[in-house]
Parts: sequence; structure tokens; C-alpha cells
Amino acid sequence: MPDVQALVNDFVIKLKKRKIEGSLATAKHTAELLRSVISQQRIPYTNQAAALIDAVKAVGEQLIAANPVELAVGNIVRRVLHIIREEDLSLTTASIAGLNLAAVSDDEDDNEKDDRPVLSAAAVAAAARSTLRPPSLQTLLEDVPNQASVHQTSSSGGDSEGKSKSADKSSRSRKLKHDVIEAVNELIQDIATCHEQIAEQAVEHIHQNEVILTLGSSRTVLEFLCAAKEKKRSFRVFVAEGAPRYQGHLLAKELVTRGLQTTLITDSAVFAMISRVNMVIVGAHAVMANGGVIAPVGLNMLALAAKRHAVPFVVLAGSHKLCPLYPHNPEVLLNELRSPSELLDFGEFSDCMDFGTNTGSPLLHVVNPTFDYVPPALVSLFITDTGGHNSSYMYRLISDYYSADDLVIKRRLSTGS
Repeated sequence: MPDVQALVNDFVIKLKKRKIEGSLATAKHTAELLRSVISQQRIPYTNQAAALIDAVKAVGEQLIAANPVELAVGNIVRRVLHIIREEDLSLTTASIAGLNLAAVSDDEDDNEKDDRPVLSAAAVAAAARSTLRPPSLQTLLEDVPNQASVHQTSSSGGDSEGKSKSADKSSRSRKLKHDVIEAVNELIQDIATCHEQIAEQAVEHIHQNEVILTLGSSRTVLEFLCAAKEKKRSFRVFVAEGAPRYQGHLLAKELVTRGLQTTLITDSAVFAMISRVNMVIVGAHAVMANGGVIAPVGLNMLALAAKRHAVPFVVLAGSHKLCPLYPHNPEVLLNELRSPSELLDFGEFSDCMDFGTNTGSPLLHVVNPTFDYVPPALVSLFITDTGGHNSSYMYRLISDYYSADDLVIKRRLSTGS
């Protein structure tokens, strides 16, 4: 079995060198790496969930720092942390429910403790959720067997109780890790199939003889449009080329290969063509908690044109792109600058980029941002693998995937000197 730290270091290098492109590939690799970390993590008899959380946070910090612009990394780290907390809560609730059933059975046999209230597992779970899962649940679970063992009088009985308690803790430890790994496997499967789940909804949104406008290249958009074509929908697609990388050329070629009527236009022609369009459908790099979208550069211009002409602006995004942070959070790096070579030839402009004799700075500056930010007011509808949602509802949807304790990925400080 490969060393986990070696896997982490290798993935960190790939993130730093931008060798993994696309949020889906990054999210899937991150989830698979965290699954390996969890499977090889040795956890103690007590505070099993805390040990797993610390291990995941330790790796998550390294991954996020390696490429802070790729928000899918932090999203998956937080999703896995949420899974650990949920599975631990589920086991804790089941254990407490089992203790209550045993207490009720003893009461029926003895007929002496009918006045003692029985703790409701549902109430415990609800209280845990409302208080963001305090550690007192774990303490309660560990203290109950200790209190019961006080009544044991024989030494052999005490030894048997201790062995049983140790076996129960070991079994619970294995159960927690097993359940977490199973849930992470489901997460990986959801990431891998998000395109198909989104594409299944295409026929509900694209109608006969419509004109669809998109920009750049997105696999989610490609599968969405092709799914509508397979359902015998006849429509035309305008593709803005997405300068300076011209990813729209690739999308246009793929759409034509799949039999869709396609028109390739320049980015500057978007405003002129928008009046002929029935709907704008685009992909996203990330969806923030306020409903804002971090998307490839040029999409904000497209969203403004759609708003001006009252054209629906629809964003397709898998659940791994839903980020629990807001654009103003200091942990969010909204953009990065790409190489100027995508905009101009260094040989042709070398004289303009020389340093001025008096100013000591280049005469020509080249700015080549990677992303745009589209505010939520410009988005008409989000389509995710769970269905269609209004931008004002996104924070509620996102809150189902993350825990408030994990918004900032930071390990607990040791209490030692």
C-alpha cells in the first residue's frame, strides 16, 4: 500500500504546477486522496471522529494552500469533514438508543425504576444538530458504561465488563471508519456522474426551435445540450469563442460532431446577437454561498447583456462546485493572472516591454485574468445535480453539504507546552 504522505506530496505538486485542470478532475482526485488518508489513519479508542477530522484537516490545509484558486479542493475537504461529523453523530445516536432500550428492558424486569425518564435518541440528535455537535455527546457515551461498572462487585465481573467495553469501542472505531469510507465512495460516485444527472434535466429547459447562447467550453454544458438533442429537441447554439484561450472553438467543433446546429461568434459580438437568443446556458468554476458565480473570463459581460435584454441566464454546476464561503471571505482567492503570451507575441512586442529609461518600470503591462465574478442578481437559475434552484436559495442548499465548524480549515492547536 503506498505511503499516504507520498500521495499527498505528489498531489500537492500537481496542484501547484496546475497539472490537473477542471473542477471535476480536481474534486475527484481530492476525494480519492482523502479516502486513502482515512483508510490508513489509526484512530484511538476515544475521540475517534476528532482524530479523523484532525487528519483530514492536516491534509486539507496543504491541498488548499497549493492552489487556493481551485475552490473545489476546499469544497471536497469540507464535504468529507461534514461526512465524518454526520457518521459520528449517527453512531452516537444509535449507541444511546441502544442503551435506552437496555434500560427500558431492565425496568420492565425489576419494576423499580419506572419513574426514571428514558432519553430520546431523536431528541439527542436534534439537540446535537442545533448546537453544532458538541463533544458532550461523546463524553456522555463514554461515561454511561463507566457508571454502570461501578455497581459490579466481583473482580471477575469487572474484568469481563472491561473486556466488553474495550471490544465495543474497537467495534465502534471500525464501524465509524467503514461508514465514513462508504460515504466518501458515494461522494466520488456523485462527482463522477454529476454531468449525467444535470443532463437529464435538459429536456425540461430547452424547447423546440430555441436559440441557445454559451461561451467558452464546458463539459457540463456540452452534455446538457446533447441530452436535449437526443430527446428530439431541434435548436440552434451560438458559441462565443472565449478569448484568449478560445475554448469555444473546441465546444463548437464537438457540438457539430454530435449533430447540433452551431454558430461560432466572437466575444465582442455577444451584445449584438443577444436579442436573437432565447436562453444563455453556461458552466461555472464555483458557486458561492450568496449565489454569486466565479466563471471563466467574459461571462460577466455575457450576463450583463442577458440582463439588459431580459434573456434567462442559466448556470450549470455540480454539487462539488458549491462553495460555503462568500466572495468577501479572506480565504477566497477569486482570480489569478495567466501568462501574457496568450494575448501577444513577446518577439513582436519586445520593444514595448523594455524598461523605460526614467520610470524604471515596463512601458507595457499585460493583464490576463482567468475568471469573472457574476453577481447573483444576474443569474436567473442554477441547475445542479439535485435540480433547479433560484440564486436566493443557494445558501440553503449549500448548508446541507457543510458544517459551520469547517468553514475555515485549520487544525486544532495542541494543548502541550
